[in-house]
Amino acid sequence: MPGSDRKIAKLSRRWESPFTARLKHFVDLTPDDVETLRSLIEYEARVERRRDLVVDGYPYSKLCFVKDGMAARYKVLRNGKRQIVDVLVPGDIVGLPGSFLDRAPFSVIALTDMKIEVCAHDAFIAACYRRPKFALALSWLAVQHATLYAERIVDLGRRTPIERLAHFLLEIHARLRMVGRAEPAAFDLPISQEVMSDTLGLSVPHLNRMLTRLRNERMLVVSERRVQFTDIRALEVVAHFQSATLARIPAPIQRGQELIA
Repeated sequence: MPGSDRKIAKLSRRWESPFTARLKHFVDLTPDDVETLRSLIEYEARVERRRDLVVDGYPYSKLCFVKDGMAARYKVLRNGKRQIVDVLVPGDIVGLPGSFLDRAPFSVIALTDMKIEVCAHDAFIAACYRRPKFALALSWLAVQHATLYAERIVDLGRRTPIERLAHFLLEIHARLRMVGRAEPAAFDLPISQEVMSDTLGLSVPHLNRMLTRLRNERMLVVSERRVQFTDIRALEVVAHFQSATLARIPAPIQRGQELIA
């Protein structure tokens, strides 16, 4: 390996963000790709709990990669009720989809203290022109987000309360495990029951009853914001949970010197 390539590979190993760890599940990233992504980061910011990162109805022109902590993408209705459409975990992007529209359609609030890596929307798009695999990766992520939103529709429309809760816990666990932030049968969930109720369309007392039921049926234990699955298979049956893994982005086909899409 040439000296410059060794240097890039060393830098890439040093900078392994949850976002790149997530991408590596479905796209081949060279050390140079990782270094290019690193160079797009303008700065790292700390965000305090309960601070809004994005405000519904206002322009937003950043792509912020969640490094630590959790956030919620939400909408507040005229009657004051809040619906959380997604919980963001390390490896997720603040600004997807908001930065691709003239005005953000949802607000995003920090549920915990957070660390985010801030990238200008225009800089990332410019990198996509230079490296089309970045654009493909973004489209793959958009597909994954669409799948998560579809599951939330099924939650609110057809799943029973206990099924909703079981599915939500399994989904968050799978997303955290993808970026190395969860154990095979346990994970930290530092968010309130109010947040979970606003995500699942349940009252807090109803949510608490469902948690108690899952504990009594010996499927999980919750202690100090840590969830331990004691019978993950039974929980998957209750939730009708099927983990949807993104297919890998196919490598381009080469014929002679010609690249064929």
